[in-house]
Amino acid sequence: MSSASILIIDDEPQLRQLLARLLSVEGYEVIEADSVKSGLKQLEKHSFEVVLLDVKLPDGNGVAFVKSIKEKYPETEIILQTAYGNIADGVSAIKNGAFDYLVKGDDNNRIIPLINKAIEKSKLQFKIKELQQQLNKTLSFDTIIGKSPLIQQAISLAKKVAATDSTVLLEGETGVGKELFAQALHYTSPRKNKAFVAVNCSAFPKDLLESELFGHRKGAYTGATNDKKGLFEEAHEGTLFLDEIGEMNYDIQAKLLRVLETQSFIKIGDSMPTKVNVRIIAATNRMLTKEIEQEHFRSDLYYRLSSFKILIPSLRERKEDIENLATHFMLVYSAKLKKRITHIDSLFLIQLKNYPWKGNIRELKNIIERAVILGETETLTCDLLPLEITGCESTNSSNPNNSLASMEMNHIQKMLLYTKGNKTKTAEILGIGLTTLYRKMEEYGIEK
Repeated sequence: MSSASILIIDDEPQLRQLLARLLSVEGYEVIEADSVKSGLKQLEKHSFEVVLLDVKLPDGNGVAFVKSIKEKYPETEIILQTAYGNIADGVSAIKNGAFDYLVKGDDNNRIIPLINKAIEKSKLQFKIKELQQQLNKTLSFDTIIGKSPLIQQAISLAKKVAATDSTVLLEGETGVGKELFAQALHYTSPRKNKAFVAVNCSAFPKDLLESELFGHRKGAYTGATNDKKGLFEEAHEGTLFLDEIGEMNYDIQAKLLRVLETQSFIKIGDSMPTKVNVRIIAATNRMLTKEIEQEHFRSDLYYRLSSFKILIPSLRERKEDIENLATHFMLVYSAKLKKRITHIDSLFLIQLKNYPWKGNIRELKNIIERAVILGETETLTCDLLPLEITGCESTNSSNPNNSLASMEMNHIQKMLLYTKGNKTKTAEILGIGLTTLYRKMEEYGIEK
């Protein structure tokens, strides 16, 4: 039998000690307390699967104490011990959250089987709590990789607004990680135990998107054979993430604005409003102010959504984070593909840092996955990179309009690739001193 901890709270020493010996023989760890006060101290110090609780205690009533324990320690199960004829106490305790009750003197044969069932339920609840904590950690801001000032500023803003119910607008290019931010906002908010529902507004035509968001009544249109709950209802008391909101049809924008203002909407084919309690997080890769000028986006909706905006920087604006991101993806895909790839060659990183990354982190992730698939040694090397990266023109020059400087930088990089990073040999081939090579590498931002 797996071990479990049981707390006995009873002011009758003989009965308490007898129960303790009985449960110890069964392999349980048992701790005793003789009052509400001492029981609370033990609950604060230890984690218990089950509490055996007497009704009459010198400093309190066990029935009322059940509620206090369950509020603070919801995974712990409580079995109340009531005197003969006081079954009403047991019923009241169950209403307060107790697992069950025992009648003293009459239910001796039930004690062990009942405790076993309570332990089974408690262990399941502790496991669920552990998994929930792991999920929350996996989807928290800790998973957003980057130490650059721009990404840290975005994370700082997001952390401040996460605990509120404020609508948030995430702005940034495709692939910068807007959904990751949306998930972190939800899973670090008071709504974290409720639903997080995501929808890509560009993935549905107008009529279908309206039905997806708001639902419909049976017979509302041809093919509507049943009532359908919309995503707003699915996200009730949780968060609805509207990705690519700039693609949303103009007419549906008006309906969305009403939901934001009233927390209610009317389903297709219905005449009565449906009330919801939903937090909205929206994201866009478009300049919505330009969309407003072209009458593709409602200005009133924009101002309602943009009460709290967070701009997520592109990868080329935070190149100092590329190495950490690449290393993270390398380890993820090495484990997934069961490969022993543990290092990234410095010249591989040079190429990554000199690439413009129009697809941002999503593109980097795909490039690293490809390299890991192709890799046959413990190190990712430049021959594993696609031509669009190894053949691209660098954007890292301090003066991109200076073609001579650009050519010089590219030539130095090619020689470094040819010599596999050997600085002395590179300097010899280039016909310059080693000190000059290091100075030029620093000037052009070439990793040493």
